[in-house]
Amino acid sequence: MTTDAGWGFKWNMDRRIAPVHRLDLRAEPGGWPELEAQRAEVDAHFARRAADNPHLWNGPILLLRDYTFADGVLSGGFRHTDFAAFTFWRDEGWRDLGMVNAFALAAIEGADGGFILGVMGPTTASAGRTYFPGGTPDPSDITADGRVDLHASMLRELEEETGLLPSDIARDDGFTGLFDGPRVALLGRLVFDAPADALAARIRAFLAREEQPELSDVAVVHSEADITPQMAPFAVDYMRARWAERG
Repeated sequence: MTTDAGWGFKWNMDRRIAPVHRLDLRAEPGGWPELEAQRAEVDAHFARRAADNPHLWNGPILLLRDYTFADGVLSGGFRHTDFAAFTFWRDEGWRDLGMVNAFALAAIEGADGGFILGVMGPTTASAGRTYFPGGTPDPSDITADGRVDLHASMLRELEEETGLLPSDIARDDGFTGLFDGPRVALLGRLVFDAPADALAARIRAFLAREEQPELSDVAVVHSEADITPQMAPFAVDYMRARWAERG
């Protein structure tokens, strides 16, 4: 299941981009007390959203309660909440309510350097928005020892959304973090042997076989000329950073 990565396409001027060498993330108890006090408003808001899009599902998700980032290590604790609470928080403008939306995305890169982004389908909460495959983590991303495995979350979403398998990845170059107030996007650089257009054709064939795909299409980006207003700012900033690295 992919929930809305939920950036609202607003981007703070104090955002920063940095390589993330290690994740030290855990599940912790406590829920989201600040928003549970508004549960009646949360439920009414989600009922209105679901009336417009009956495919929305109020499933369990994980949000980061607090975190530290130093020397390339991201540490913190995730707590359980639900998609209704997340949707209310996002639509209300990301008020400071003690949580951070931290998620991992598969930054698909072809052998020719082209990037592939997913166009979210009409049944999702992010219809029409374009970003790398991935989503807000959920309880299935908690390991037996209580860790939250965002790398596994990214690979699961990659397969569910695109049909690409972990075994298809030629090189996994780790995460780049994009930090923007209450949102932390972890972009995993996944390089494939095939050129981007060939990968896009393979993904589109997969989507055509799916009864209700999460993506309606994919977008291939080779240069600035391919960037569109529908692309999430964090995805655009990541691609520009990669182009700058290439010189």
